[in-house]
Amino acid sequence: MIVHPRIVRSIPFWILVAGSVAAIGGGTYVLVEKLSNMEATILDNTATGVDVYVGQIWGVFGGILLGAGVVGLALALATAALSSVLSAALRGGAAQQEHHTAVPAAAEPVVAAPVAAETGVSATASERAAAEPAVSTETTAVPAADTSAPDPATTSTLESPNGDAQQR
Repeated sequence: MIVHPRIVRSIPFWILVAGSVAAIGGGTYVLVEKLSNMEATILDNTATGVDVYVGQIWGVFGGILLGAGVVGLALALATAALSSVLSAALRGGAAQQEHHTAVPAAAEPVVAAPVAAETGVSATASERAAAEPAVSTETTAVPAADTSAPDPATTSTLESPNGDAQQR
């Protein structure tokens, strides 16, 4: 079964492509027609100010249309390429996800009992350590005690009439 990317069925994409092709065609027609008309009248020495000056503006307009069409077509091509790459990546990611979800995940790891315990021989220290649950190595932050000294800019000492220093 052939699966087409979603961009093929996108109406805005096809409007962009059709509009770009129309702009390229229209811009090329205006540019060539006006410039060839202006060239013919100038070479015949029958050119008027309207032919020369307005013809130049029409030529510029045709060039702008042609350029806008090329940019639109390049944008449509980039959009199609990006859509193709993303859909391939999503299909590849879905296949990998299906591959990973096909294997059931165990809730807890299965730990086999030591063989030595079954035979009556005492287990070594390393075997007992392997059978014990793991100890967490996470640390918790303890707030530090307030060890800051009073700011001398906000406190001052005053002398009392008795001569002992007081803080305010």
